[in-house]
Amino acid sequence: MKFRAALLALAFPLLASAQVFQGVTLVQPTLVADTTAIVPGQPFRVGLRLKMAPTWHTYWQYAGDAGIPTRIDWKLPAGFGVGPIEWPLPEAILEPGDIEVYAYGDEVTLLQTVRPPANLSSATVELKAQAAWLVCAEICIPGKADLTLTLPVAKSAQPANAELFARAAQRLPAPDAPPFAVSWTRSGDTLTASFPVPAGTTGVDFFPLPTKEQEVGHPKIVKANGGYMVSIETKGDLRGVLAIKDATGQHGWSLVAAPTATQSQIPNPKSQIAAPAVSLWSALLSGLLGGLILNLMPCVLPVISLKVFGFVRQAGQSRRTIALHGFAFAAGIFAWFLALGVVIVGIKAAGGQATWAFQFQNPWFVVGTATLVFVFALNLFGVFELTLPGRATNALSEAGAVEGYGGSFFQGVFATLLATPCTGPFLGGALGFAFLQSAPITLLMFASVALGMALPYLALSLQPGWVRFLPRPGVWMERLKQFMGFPLLAALLWLLFIVGGQRGPHAIIWVCAFLLSLGVALWIYGLVAAPHVRARSRALGLVIALAIAGGAGWLFLGELFAQEKAPAAADVTESGGIAWQPFSQAALGKLLAAGQPVFIDFTADWCLSCKVNERTAIDTPAVREKFAQLGIVPMKADWTNANPEITAALQRFGRVGVPFYVLYPAGHPDAPITLPELLTPSLVLEALSKAR
Repeated sequence: MKFRAALLALAFPLLASAQVFQGVTLVQPTLVADTTAIVPGQPFRVGLRLKMAPTWHTYWQYAGDAGIPTRIDWKLPAGFGVGPIEWPLPEAILEPGDIEVYAYGDEVTLLQTVRPPANLSSATVELKAQAAWLVCAEICIPGKADLTLTLPVAKSAQPANAELFARAAQRLPAPDAPPFAVSWTRSGDTLTASFPVPAGTTGVDFFPLPTKEQEVGHPKIVKANGGYMVSIETKGDLRGVLAIKDATGQHGWSLVAAPTATQSQIPNPKSQIAAPAVSLWSALLSGLLGGLILNLMPCVLPVISLKVFGFVRQAGQSRRTIALHGFAFAAGIFAWFLALGVVIVGIKAAGGQATWAFQFQNPWFVVGTATLVFVFALNLFGVFELTLPGRATNALSEAGAVEGYGGSFFQGVFATLLATPCTGPFLGGALGFAFLQSAPITLLMFASVALGMALPYLALSLQPGWVRFLPRPGVWMERLKQFMGFPLLAALLWLLFIVGGQRGPHAIIWVCAFLLSLGVALWIYGLVAAPHVRARSRALGLVIALAIAGGAGWLFLGELFAQEKAPAAADVTESGGIAWQPFSQAALGKLLAAGQPVFIDFTADWCLSCKVNERTAIDTPAVREKFAQLGIVPMKADWTNANPEITAALQRFGRVGVPFYVLYPAGHPDAPITLPELLTPSLVLEALSKAR
């Protein structure tokens, strides 16, 4: 269409005033002012008024897929200045061929501010401008006009053309953010905005303002969650204008669409401005204490029980052997934390969002962990034993535990694998600091957390005198070993619960079917791995076991589990007696703008500490009564599956993991109250009492 417009520019004459084509006046341009006179030193507004013929339109500052914006070139007397064009809200027009343009029909007044000098000697002033536009219907015709506005110079002036300028000003978008929260997220090349709208809204538009080289798609607008969602394809951030329509007309606001920014009238808490203001030594100490407390997290207890069993087994061994096992266990802890730190540094370097426990948001990782826990439990129950060639003659193995030093190392890895879903006291702030630092500092922070978690075992290993209080090894240890499998099965139930939250109840069935088949395969392996079994029978048994395990993995995981999708989020979720509202920045902004107190529970199904807090400290009769009494709206930010909006909300508070709790008091959206990671009912009630 732009090429066609250029040809038409040569074919049709450009008129000095009204633009006429085939006897029809297409555009009538007029230059008007909002004052009866020019007062030296006092700015005033001028407007280029374009009246178009029916069905014809001129273009906005960004024309869209085709078209040319109107241009105004001024020739002003010396000392005069003029501001940029103030563009009223356009309308989106979809033309044949899926061509979308942003244009004005009927009439538009483009405003500019003129700044006269402080001293004027002449009695009148001529303001000259050349206006050029493109007007289109089924064809496009360029137009141009040389316009002059003559105004007297006086010491005072009266308003002029008040109705025209008031109507034009009403159509201008506000330069600031809208009076409701607009939350932007990115998925690939698609930017998506979510926001509520005021009552009485009849329509929503988004008009993009890309840079000169930036390509943008057509905005797609749909109703969602009681508000609207706008999606547009583009790379990088994007400026634009958001507009809503109601009974009084069209209202707009200027926006910058950034995938990590939320624009709202709600002031940000101070913690959103920068990284936590703590020294490196303070952060390292917090990481050390946080790692130490991780040993008390419910997620870790099943594996810690295994390590205690290991100490029991080592009661009759040498001090050196016990110390080496302790170092091997600590090495496993360090290996996992540093490997996780390297992955997080890599994600940050690639421009991704790095978060604590991000791996548990992947259902395949959860299934893999569940499989590992199940296999470990079967091993403790004696269903099978891992035997290595030459083990009977291996002096190192005989001096150590049944699993050897490799088993202690693996237990350390295993303990941290189950520990990473949760954060605890000191750890949340330490991790928030770590994720904002350079790669060496980030790895140093992860090492401090690993040291904190490993300290108790190193201390017990280096000072094993306490072992003498334990009974000597004997037959009873086999029973204790079998008993230790049950805490692992409890951990398996927790992991299956996570799978259900991520992929729905049918996914649990498919994972259980796979684990059942895997159990049969390991039982067969345990039968044929005995030393007295002939080589041919052992080989046949191994083939059968591998066939069962492989076939079950292909069918139950590769085919059936892979087809399950994440369950749709409900508008209201019942957890015990609390009617939780699902978190969104748009919904939060609407509630806070209305003066409502809001309590937000940042949680995830894979965070066992979160579930313990919910059951013991939040979902209690006293807390439920307090919610109702003070009119507090409970919101649940469910981070079980990856959610960029929740990730951004956590990062604005300097957090990268859950659990995390925030209370917004009524009428004070700029002063949120944060609660610690471990809760008690009295602590929650004390915080809620500050809601009003």
